[in-house]
Amino acid sequence: MKYEIQDQTLWKSFLEGENQALGQLLDRYHRMLKHYGLKFMVDESVVEDCIQDLFLQLHQNRIYINDTNSVKHYLLKSLRSHIIQHLRFQKRAAYEELDWDSSVADEADSETLMIRRESLEQLTRQMKAKLATLPDREREALYLRYYENLSIPEIAEVMQVNRQSVSNFLQKALCKLRNQWIGPALLMICILL
Repeated sequence: MKYEIQDQTLWKSFLEGENQALGQLLDRYHRMLKHYGLKFMVDESVVEDCIQDLFLQLHQNRIYINDTNSVKHYLLKSLRSHIIQHLRFQKRAAYEELDWDSSVADEADSETLMIRRESLEQLTRQMKAKLATLPDREREALYLRYYENLSIPEIAEVMQVNRQSVSNFLQKALCKLRNQWIGPALLMICILL
């Protein structure tokens, strides 16, 4: 909530012409945007270029940009659009055929990794394998919902589908994962305890 208020303040300052506010938003969201962009299986340099293009476009078109309820949502949606445009321009992939990376974000604290490294590595490998079995759109919906904490309407807008489709993607993915994980998860919990 704190970040959202700060984001709104920075966004309003940016819209009023304060370039430093846009720079602060870039600093705040660069890592998250890069991580999201890399999920589309494009080179890191392409993601960096798309992020730069996005912020350059924001700077150049400031007077045409409206206020937003969620800066994070706006930036994710915009970056996705830039990457898809790039891919279409390069004729490397069609929108429906984007390859989605199923790697899990590495944000666990170091003590936990040291104490339970082998168990966590095995669990991560299993989770990656399970996620890899899901269709691309289901993986993307899961990522946006549980890693980026976007709401269903925000995910629908980012993925350019209706809300019901997002709900269906999430429900199907969670059902598949739940069915695949019941046995292994109970075993891992017993091992970790």
